[in-house]
Amino acid sequence: MLTLLLIVLAIAGLLVVMRREAGAPAALAVLGVLGLVGLLFDAEVIGVLLLIGAAAVAVAGLPALRRKWLTPRLFATFKKVAPKVSATERTALEAGSVSWDGELFSGKPQWEKLLAFKDDGLRDDEKAFLANQCAKAAGMCNAWDIAQERADLPQQLWDFLKTEGFFGMIIPKEYGGLGFSAKAQSMVLQKLSANETLMVTVGVPNSLGPGELLLKYGTQEQKDHYLPRLSDGREIPCFGLTGPRAGSDATSLPDTGVVCKQTINGEEVLGLRLNFEKRWITLAPIATVVGLAFRLFDPEKLLGDEEDRGITLALIPRDTDGMEIGRRHHPIGSPFMNGPIIGKDVFVPLDTIIGGPDMIGQGWRMLVECLSIGRCITLPSGATGTARYALGWSGGFTRVRRQFNVPVAEMEGVQEPLARMAALAYISQATVYQTANMIDHGEKPAVPSAILKSQLTEFQRVLLSDAMDVHGGKAVTLGPRNYLGIGYSANPVAITVEGANIMTRNLMIFGQGAIRCHPYVLDELAAKDANDMKAFDKAFFGHAGLIFGNAARAFTLGFGIGKASVPFDGPAAVYAQDIAHLSAGFGLCADAAMASLGSALKKREMISARLGDVLSNLYLTSMVLKQWQAGSKVEGEEALLHYSCRFLLQRAEQAFVEIFDNLPNRALGKTLNAVVMPTGRRWNKPHDDLARDIAKRVSTHSALRTKLLENTWDADDGEQRNPLARYNALLVDYDRAEAIYRTLNKAYAKGELPQTALHPEARVEAGLEKGLISAEDAEFMRTFEVEVLEMLTVDDFAYDAFAKDKSTLIDHNSTPAPAPKQAEENVK
Repeated sequence: MLTLLLIVLAIAGLLVVMRREAGAPAALAVLGVLGLVGLLFDAEVIGVLLLIGAAAVAVAGLPALRRKWLTPRLFATFKKVAPKVSATERTALEAGSVSWDGELFSGKPQWEKLLAFKDDGLRDDEKAFLANQCAKAAGMCNAWDIAQERADLPQQLWDFLKTEGFFGMIIPKEYGGLGFSAKAQSMVLQKLSANETLMVTVGVPNSLGPGELLLKYGTQEQKDHYLPRLSDGREIPCFGLTGPRAGSDATSLPDTGVVCKQTINGEEVLGLRLNFEKRWITLAPIATVVGLAFRLFDPEKLLGDEEDRGITLALIPRDTDGMEIGRRHHPIGSPFMNGPIIGKDVFVPLDTIIGGPDMIGQGWRMLVECLSIGRCITLPSGATGTARYALGWSGGFTRVRRQFNVPVAEMEGVQEPLARMAALAYISQATVYQTANMIDHGEKPAVPSAILKSQLTEFQRVLLSDAMDVHGGKAVTLGPRNYLGIGYSANPVAITVEGANIMTRNLMIFGQGAIRCHPYVLDELAAKDANDMKAFDKAFFGHAGLIFGNAARAFTLGFGIGKASVPFDGPAAVYAQDIAHLSAGFGLCADAAMASLGSALKKREMISARLGDVLSNLYLTSMVLKQWQAGSKVEGEEALLHYSCRFLLQRAEQAFVEIFDNLPNRALGKTLNAVVMPTGRRWNKPHDDLARDIAKRVSTHSALRTKLLENTWDADDGEQRNPLARYNALLVDYDRAEAIYRTLNKAYAKGELPQTALHPEARVEAGLEKGLISAEDAEFMRTFEVEVLEMLTVDDFAYDAFAKDKSTLIDHNSTPAPAPKQAEENVK
């Protein structure tokens, strides 16, 4: 009995030591004391085994002992097997900052660090800009007119965007810009997402573009010249990075610059001769100044001893000799300005280099650091804004669209996608806002930028597909009344640009995070490069302690033992506690994958992607909880919190299962499964009751719908009619209309109304005549049904409207020409 007790106490004690990462001395104490107890109280066998274990811990765990025999051997092996980090990879790893993503990697997230990012909201001038300028800009857009008629924004809208400073949101006020916070920039783009061409046109100059690069790296002379001109629209910028042979792998760009001298106006000028071919460059057709990335060479060594000077960035005026610019690409679904730029033997002086000669060769670092912020804002904000509008339109449409005498919003087949859309919109709003808030506190989130870009644009894909499904024929018939179809067809643009989602998910999220966010890996690699065995010993055994700690935390939390302390109460607490559990499991699996696969993990992209999926879903859930904790709640929001968190945590668990099932070392996979999920999976997909409740609220005039549609253009006060405002107005009156529908339909079913009263309008008149409804109700329903029918109506066009070359038009209804005689004889 004593032997069993000592075994149990040893396991429990070691689990406590491991969970707390208390180190070798604590483990030595547990084993030593219990071993002595065994020897003293007639349990010699277990006592001896425990003391042998204590000795092994001492030899391998105490720094003074292990550094004499174990660390040198481990260090030698590590130097042989550690993956090589290229210069470009190192630049990416060193760019940006590590914040909450690092906490999730640690396996023991400290929630106070996330909650410490206080939200001061928006400034008064930012709020006013959203309410006025953004609403006016959105009200100038008609998707059909922009996409099909003019393939451009209207001239008056271009003028308005320039005059009101939309292109200078990130530029400080001292240079004539708006000086907006990251949160305000995000909210502007969300509101402008009423039209995707408008959002892209405003978003790109405020993201990856010369403006941000000049702010961070430009010389004072470059700032003084360009920033005021960019702010007021005198200069329209673009940035040339990608080309025919350099897309996602932007570091492989073949465009070159060669340091040389050229005589200009009788004076010899030191400069660069550029040859380049760029494609997919947003705003290129109308840009007045081009930011350019190229590989710089100095074969004559005019600048120093190095010949290959690395990736460099320059800013080139449009009218520079040798540069061809102005042609357009045709982006799918959206005619935003995008096109190629070609340069042959383009000579520019050295002062066109962004930051001057001191920044030669720093281009990749400059780009990565800018991307870490821009990718967190532009496309994620666009996806979030699209989610708001798509949800608002879909909720309104499904409530006023009736089939089988009921609104289609009451059908469970429609309620399921409506609830999913609401959850994805809710998650997106929380994530993009809270991450922007971190940026406003000085963070430069590199790994979260990859998470937001890939995850939220994929959410947008699902949302728009769901919206198309519930709209049916309304959305598949293009025309001025179709507010959804053009945006749906443009969605692949967001999936593809700024790092294609396939690459981002498979290579970047975990591939970058495994080294950048891990508490010890970067230190281990640095110790290897410096040949510093003492630093390696500290990092490696700290890493070992983390592995044991995560194993213990994952295993015990999997059983519900010693629940993690979290600063949440109410419904959020259980989700925060499970994030702690899954974070420990993630840390353990990340280390197991890196240890078992080594450098081969780079090629095992599907495993890397699933590890990234775990991290992504934990990050998204954390942002939802932060938003819930910090924000005001409305009726019905708790159901949406439950749906969203369960949806995300179920996805995280699914990713874990796929990791366990696909690790090449099957024994390792089964062991990890037993440690991380000792009692099996906890989270199922959200319950149908939640879906029904959420769908009802987002398709009616409710507090939850109002909150989800905050910061949209929701007033019918623009130059173009606003479908969201029209749906909102219908929903305000819907309860009254529904009561009248029920009265009239019930009377019709009983035969109290003429059988020919098949249309709602006919039943209203018949009901009035029979005295079933009042004259006031009849007049209300006449007005209501006119608006409903308008929102359900689709466009039609002249027969020849879509034929650009009218001479090719076939008149299928004309009398067919008689068959040739020869053909008739052949038939006979």
